[in-house]
Amino acid sequence: MNVKKQLSENLVSLDLPGKTKRDVIEALVDLAMKSGKIRDRQAALDAVLEREAKMSTGIQSGVAIPHGKCAAVEELVACVGIKREGVDFEALDGEPSRIFIMTISPVNKTGPHVQFLAEVSKILQNEESRKAMLAATTPAQLLSLL
Repeated sequence: MNVKKQLSENLVSLDLPGKTKRDVIEALVDLAMKSGKIRDRQAALDAVLEREAKMSTGIQSGVAIPHGKCAAVEELVACVGIKREGVDFEALDGEPSRIFIMTISPVNKTGPHVQFLAEVSKILQNEESRKAMLAATTPAQLLSLL
């Protein structure tokens, strides 16, 4: 799966608002709404928050990949946000998360969701890629790194 195909400049925020995990998730859902592919904001938000309540999607190295599945979308919707000062996302390594890649997927389709997360994980394993994403000054520049 081509990660860039799922994203556009209007689905990138270089300065996410908020100070808490919930604030960041709400900002990401609002960002994802710009795709025009989410029919119900509250359903999408509830799906991501429900998934997050089961286990934090804060992985390590300043990265979090919140996601959820709901009937409010017919295909995978993704967005990327940066919060340079970081937010406690209960990451596995205890460090604040700064790079957020969120997906919302239809309930009945697993393949695209898994493929997208696998591709994103490969990119974010590289420390130089993460540093470059945090240094990006435009959405286009950030997208070029994916």
